Amino acid sequence: MRPERLNLLFSDTESLDGVGPKLKKPLDKLGLTRLRDLAYHLPDRFVDRRAVANLDEAQVGEQIVVALTPNEHRLTSGRGPYRVLASDAVGNVCALTYFGRASYTAKKLLPVGELRWIAGRLDQYGQMLQIVHPDHVEAESTGLLTWLSEPVYALAEGLTQPRVAGLIGQALAHLPDLPEWIEPGLLARMQWPAWRDALLLAHRGAHPAARDRLAYDELLANSLALMLVRENNRARRGQPLKGDGSLRDRLRLPFPLTGAQRRSIGEIEGDLAQSSPMLRLLQGDVGAGKTVVALEAMLLAVEAGAQAAMLAPTEILARQHYDTLRALAAPTGVSIALLTGRDKGRARESILMGLLDGSISMVVGTHAIFQDSVSYRNLGLVVIDEQHRFGVGQRLMLTRKGKVTPHCLAMTATPIPRTLTLAQYGEMDVSRLDEMPPGRQPIDTRVVAADRFADVVAGLERHLATGQQAYWVCPMVRESETEDMAAAEARYATLKARFGDAVVLVHGQLRPEDKDAAMERFASGQAKLLVATTVIEVGVDVPNATLMVIEQAERFGLAQLHQLRGRVGRGSEKSVCLLLRGETLSETARERLALMRETQDGFRLAEEDLRLRGGGELLGTRQSGDTPFRVASLEQIQRLLPLAHDDARLLVERDGGLTGERGDAARLLLYLFERDWGAQLLRGG
Repeated sequence: MRPERLNLLFSDTESLDGVGPKLKKPLDKLGLTRLRDLAYHLPDRFVDRRAVANLDEAQVGEQIVVALTPNEHRLTSGRGPYRVLASDAVGNVCALTYFGRASYTAKKLLPVGELRWIAGRLDQYGQMLQIVHPDHVEAESTGLLTWLSEPVYALAEGLTQPRVAGLIGQALAHLPDLPEWIEPGLLARMQWPAWRDALLLAHRGAHPAARDRLAYDELLANSLALMLVRENNRARRGQPLKGDGSLRDRLRLPFPLTGAQRRSIGEIEGDLAQSSPMLRLLQGDVGAGKTVVALEAMLLAVEAGAQAAMLAPTEILARQHYDTLRALAAPTGVSIALLTGRDKGRARESILMGLLDGSISMVVGTHAIFQDSVSYRNLGLVVIDEQHRFGVGQRLMLTRKGKVTPHCLAMTATPIPRTLTLAQYGEMDVSRLDEMPPGRQPIDTRVVAADRFADVVAGLERHLATGQQAYWVCPMVRESETEDMAAAEARYATLKARFGDAVVLVHGQLRPEDKDAAMERFASGQAKLLVATTVIEVGVDVPNATLMVIEQAERFGLAQLHQLRGRVGRGSEKSVCLLLRGETLSETARERLALMRETQDGFRLAEEDLRLRGGGELLGTRQSGDTPFRVASLEQIQRLLPLAHDDARLLVERDGGLTGERGDAARLLLYLFERDWGAQLLRGG
């Protein structure tokens, strides 16, 4: 339960003055639902202005604050601007220029003959100085100091900078005084302010120490929570699983295992033999053979007299895993079942009975395999296909299904840079599949200019005529008025007009049943061309699909392009990936596309993606939740995470479950950053 002293911070924004249903909607869109969210909605940048006595002291292009007296209002005919001519203290004339509806406010704000304090950017139009849409116009100079370094916040439609700044000011006024959770020696060495002071300073100017302190808090909360999970897991009673090799020896794999696969299997085997439940992440590049490693682990569990369950994020992927595992494990004679939400009646009852009495040794499915109605005779191993990015709290929930805590192997098909692995999976040991199986053909990757669109479609037609299938990926669902981006719905209409019912469409806004039906048509071969957004980035395995077209490829990150490319090259036929690029490319985009041609090493591409794109696009709520951070930037993670990790370890190991004053403060920190699943593992949490 959250400590009472934090309750005010977690109260709804509607408790603030001026927030009603109309304003709450854009606030919610930004994720600003509570006072805490507003307090941590840190400025993207600051506008630094200089106060000048007159315009002679200012430079064109400079942000200034100056006192001006309006002399004349001029309305240009037609749709021209509305100008107010104003003079400074020594007679220099400047035009205060407004466009559109803003001109109505200019008449009230700038009465002729009355001195006004103006803040804005000084520009020049012809021979005349001007300030377009002044940021501030006030009769008194009382707000001048706050204008000299003014925060600029991320906005949504319906919000303005002054409105957001005002709400943040209200939220900051409610900040409680909290005890210090950072180790005193570190706090003094880094010269960081106290928590409350750091938040206030971060909204008032460029204070690197304050921003670092807030980022460190977030990293410490995350590291501490993950470490508590790890320690809690080690203290749990599990069952050692030691197989005799009787089932694994019967496997007849169509290819030899890579060194990375053998190494990972050995690490998993060592973990399973322990009485502490395993928590291990298996990172594998596209096509590196994660499924075979998972099968070996599941068979080992069955050899030891236990059952194994594999969780997949979607029904289609669950069926693909089921088909793959059943084919590979056929020589072993092990009973494998598929259980999804679609299973009803007698078929479902039969599976449930088989899991309960132990006649079913392995089950593959969606969340249905962990519903309350599903019981196991002896669940010893849970394999989680991590492609749907489970949170830590969900991983904990899933591994509590057995009579004793089962071992857990999580898999991810997205190579994660070493920088971020500790941040995302710090409670888990990590195995990396960084070798490709022998005989896997490289994918021929080419960059094609958008003006060759007709040639690409003609080539697609020849490709489909051979009986093979293809993907066509667009960066968004439908056309946007503000963005010139390829839209899946429009592209689907174009290609369907040419290829008819051979084309299907999949994107995230479709109803699940419609999406499943389209995917099923493509997977079965009834449809030859799948037009999609990035929903097919992971989990789609159609060996007959050997052509991938990615439109406006420069819009995607390297890691995403690599995942999309990995949907082809899954069979014995040579595969091609065409990256259609726009007419104008930034240097970063050129380098990104060149790297895609150069290498198919997902781990290298993931590291380069971090370097090229930076944290702003990659981290936290700013992209897709791939990492758990909203405050810390990539640079801060790289610099401060090792400190936070070491401090968290000291807290857990030296303070033995965080008792005492600093332990109480650390519990507040966990709740403040919503690592409740970590706080609840503490004694008294």
